[in-house]
Amino acid sequence: MENNNTNQTSETTVSSDKNESSGDIELVYYPDDLLRQSTTTVKDIDDSLRTTIDRMVLLMQHARGIGLAAPQVGILERFFVVQIDSDPVHVFVNPSIVGTSHETGVYEEGCLSIPGLYADVKRPSEIQVQAWSQNGRPFTLNADGMLARVILHELDHLNGVLFLDHLAERKREKLLQRYRKPQDAAR
Repeated sequence: MENNNTNQTSETTVSSDKNESSGDIELVYYPDDLLRQSTTTVKDIDDSLRTTIDRMVLLMQHARGIGLAAPQVGILERFFVVQIDSDPVHVFVNPSIVGTSHETGVYEEGCLSIPGLYADVKRPSEIQVQAWSQNGRPFTLNADGMLARVILHELDHLNGVLFLDHLAERKREKLLQRYRKPQDAAR
């Protein structure tokens, strides 16, 4: 999820000084088909996954985002990272929502994969999520407010759903008329 209180760079790439097989990771931008695909369950929570998670956290922070899901960096597996303000980073591997409040709230959302577009999205105000940590430990988290919203936004990515899909068709079309992929912006 994009933090709309900061300026975005047009392209964001993070590389590591280590010579590891996963290489550089880059943001995937709308309308790339990867963003519309469902992800598969993470089978092994190992050092390779932890390295990828570390790189995703760096990329998210560099892009001034508050959440980043694996499909947004071209990985079709079920995990994402979240960090709101100066809070600790939360890692969710194979997450599932096990409860939501009846109460909902509307808040403006953006997305690192669709930079520059923002719209009000209605979501449950409180959630309960179960997942595995990057260390392979299961946990349950009750979240509300912005944390709940970002978790739901990132979980949508794991199912091939974008925040634009929560909008009325007319509003979505109007927003997309203004959208230009970052590499197209200079043309």
